Amino acid sequence: MRTCPPLDPVQKAPAAPPGRRPSGPLLWLTAVAVLFAAVQLAYVVPGSGLSWDETVYVSQVGGNAPPAYFSAPRARGISYLVAPAAALTASTTALRIYLALLSAAALLGALSVWRKVLPTPVLVGAGALFAGLWPTLFYGPAAMPNLWCALGALAATGWVVRAVRGAAGPVETAGAGAAVALVALMRPADGFWLAHPLALAVTLVPGRRRPRLCAALAGGLAAGCAPWTAEAFAHYGGLAARLHRAGEIQGGLGWNVAVDDHLRALAGRTLCRPCDIGWESPGTAVWWVALPLLAAGGVLAARRAGRGATALLATATGVSMAVPYLFLVEYAAPRFLLPAYALLAVPVAEYLVHLFTRARRPVGLAALTLALAAHLTVQLSVLSHAVRVSHSTTSEFAAVAGELNRLGVRPPCVVSGDHAVPIAYYAGCVSRQTGGHDASITPEALRALARRVPTAVLTADGEVPPPAVGGARAVPLPAGLGAGPHRTYLLPGSALGPTVAAGRKSG
Repeated sequence: MRTCPPLDPVQKAPAAPPGRRPSGPLLWLTAVAVLFAAVQLAYVVPGSGLSWDETVYVSQVGGNAPPAYFSAPRARGISYLVAPAAALTASTTALRIYLALLSAAALLGALSVWRKVLPTPVLVGAGALFAGLWPTLFYGPAAMPNLWCALGALAATGWVVRAVRGAAGPVETAGAGAAVALVALMRPADGFWLAHPLALAVTLVPGRRRPRLCAALAGGLAAGCAPWTAEAFAHYGGLAARLHRAGEIQGGLGWNVAVDDHLRALAGRTLCRPCDIGWESPGTAVWWVALPLLAAGGVLAARRAGRGATALLATATGVSMAVPYLFLVEYAAPRFLLPAYALLAVPVAEYLVHLFTRARRPVGLAALTLALAAHLTVQLSVLSHAVRVSHSTTSEFAAVAGELNRLGVRPPCVVSGDHAVPIAYYAGCVSRQTGGHDASITPEALRALARRVPTAVLTADGEVPPPAVGGARAVPLPAGLGAGPHRTYLLPGSALGPTVAAGRKSG
């Protein structure tokens, strides 16, 4: 009777000489993680403020303001992650340092899962390639879920690879389930696109079926999605209703080819919606265009080295996690593809190690080294640009919030209108919208609220004031916010200070 050969049989390393400990990848992986943290702390953290989405997540568990409205697509995983720091201090710098160190430790942990199945050069190369991308560095200290989905996906795939290459013990089973749960807790949809290919791998591969591991993957997905599902029934009328509303907010999920949008966003745009800009810097996307070819070369190189199934599973899972953002969502953000980049770094590292091994001539080695140096230079250049833009934007939010405080809009207070969510956080107010994705109050209720607490409605210059403002007087705000000048309407009846009240009467 013919039996199926084992997948990627593990080659045992030769025994180390007496008196010498065998060298392993842990020291090199630690160096990658330390460097990853150091770049974040040196270039990303100093002077940074919280972005729009970050203010929503952080405000749920502490920070500077009451909880912002939590829309249907969002999940609370990242709020749970930042809760220990946000509960102790409202300092953005402290939060950034906490996340930078935590993300570096998580990178080390996710890579360490692969130590038994990948040689040191490939594993360290994969970690360095992923850690060196500008979106990875930019979102390392950010209160955003995407990098954590990437690290969870990398760990989950590593646990599954270990299980199918040997005995699926309790450590591999529990690790895979926990990693999938982490991803689903951060972003339920990402959890689905991760668990699906991994479950297929452990149920369909002849001779390597692992029913307990498959059950752990399904259980992890269900556990991670449980809070999001519970909120769906508590606040949205059921799971189907929340999924429908989440799709509406994301522009309607369907066949939307966003590949070109992601290409343009790689120049340093953290969000491209709508992505109607020109392709400003094609050089920033050279690595992205080459990524499929490098991954395919890595699968072939790994196959010759007896690790083909390992590289193939990492590639298939990475592609699975990229599909919804490339073909189902009509806008782009570089952070969406971080899980795919983390997994595709494995076959790419396989191919690069293969090239360096084969390039025995100095000219070939020099060419590969220069190509990698150029790639890293581009990544750091784009990172610098993205950090500058982010600092400028959050400084404008803080400036407008400071002006609102000067006008008497101080806690407890309410801010509504254009850019209200982040500005309300910086002002220490709660944000309430009468329309749009974050609609949470009617114009009548907002006017009634204004009779009890200071309330401001923000509008862009030239924008028709919403009905809620009534006969309120417009006050100019600091220039530079968004696309042009802004103004605020201090609603009649707002409990403003005597100096501001006198100013309104004289105006």
